[in-house]
Amino acid sequence: MTATLPTAADDAKTYPGRAAVISWIFFDWAAQPYFTLITTFVFAPYFASFVASDPASGQALWGFATAAAGLAIALLSPVLGAIADASGRRKPWIAGFGVLLVIGASAMWIGKPGNPDVIPGLLLAYAIASVGVEFATVFNNAMMPTLVPPDRIGRLSGTGWATGYVGGILSLVLVLGFLAANAETGRTLFGFTPLFGLDPATHEGDRITGPLTGIWFIIFVAPMFLFTPDYPARHRLRDALGEGLRELRRSLASLPKQKSIARFLLANMIYTDGLVSLFAFGGIYAAGTFGWDTIRIGTFGIILAIAGTFGGWLGGKLDDALGPKRVITGSLLILLFAIVVILTVNKDSILFVPVAPPVPGGPLFAGAAERAYIVLGCLIGATGAPLQAASRSLLIRLAPKDRIAQYFGLFALTGKVTSFIGPLLIGAITAATASQKAGMAVLVVFFVLGLVLLGKVRERSADV
Repeated sequence: MTATLPTAADDAKTYPGRAAVISWIFFDWAAQPYFTLITTFVFAPYFASFVASDPASGQALWGFATAAAGLAIALLSPVLGAIADASGRRKPWIAGFGVLLVIGASAMWIGKPGNPDVIPGLLLAYAIASVGVEFATVFNNAMMPTLVPPDRIGRLSGTGWATGYVGGILSLVLVLGFLAANAETGRTLFGFTPLFGLDPATHEGDRITGPLTGIWFIIFVAPMFLFTPDYPARHRLRDALGEGLRELRRSLASLPKQKSIARFLLANMIYTDGLVSLFAFGGIYAAGTFGWDTIRIGTFGIILAIAGTFGGWLGGKLDDALGPKRVITGSLLILLFAIVVILTVNKDSILFVPVAPPVPGGPLFAGAAERAYIVLGCLIGATGAPLQAASRSLLIRLAPKDRIAQYFGLFALTGKVTSFIGPLLIGAITAATASQKAGMAVLVVFFVLGLVLLGKVRERSADV
């Protein structure tokens, strides 16, 4: 299936039907378990707690691997986006990078506990999967303007994020309820023995999240390939390479004159780095601060994903009603408040006020500090989704329609060019101080700077 390339006569354009739009939305559902299961709530905390020698060094190593993947994504995203605009196709790129996601995620099964020999290969697999999912997302985002009219972009973007969070919830329920068991009791959250004979002692329930992520992606991305129209092919790859690079050079040269786009891309570069780092290390931070196991962290993840679902859905409506810039600004203010308070939470204190610590072996989240962390996490989950959805919506309002994939490449560039700096700083500061809290404190700077720069962005590109 193909779709007409965007033109100036966009108002007269015929958009595909509901099946095409719903199938596109399922990309977020297909990709979300990678972020939910691997980078945030299950595998990353497992790596820090059981594969690495200690949580602080695990957080540092994970940060360095995240930084390396982010650097590769930053360097290649705008180039690949420009080539895709010139060639006219999106799906072949999504398929190719989807393969990298599946291979890298599936290989993470090798991460056996207490075996330092697997760490280099494990981190390489993580980096490959990260590159795959991020690049696939770049080209999936670039399909949005051909699916709905401009006044419905915000709702489409928010619905996509909300749907992704639902997929994340279900994947977490599947892992916690049926696959990952407590090493002491041998039972899952629902009280079952793990399916497929997964061994709790060797944390096979945690490690299976890698292959599960790959299988999940293959199944749920299929509707997009079957029912969502693609752009028609315009040039052969060799010709598209030359034309795409020329267009990229022209776009980069024109950015100083396109003040709103340039300011927005710079703001996105900074606050996205903070958000990605916050999500990437939130589970690891909880594991180190409270000693949470996979069941507790995963349950925490389900609660956050529910908050994110409602946040993404509401954010999409607010985007169309108030404009994406206001949604981004409000989200950043809430995130800034949440991270500042989180830095004052320890297992026996909140805002420096002593509280009773959790009782070992007690009920889930019985400690006051644990409950406070959950509330703050819900604020992060509920605002993270609309922040990301409104950001891609704002870009669509600002970018030239005939170079949308190229600008989504620049968008990914600005979302990744410093994304290696955030994890690198967290990793370096954590390693130098042996303090997870000191490493996480750097995120405050990212959110403040992003908020200041966003204030100078005008939503319409007419000011350029």
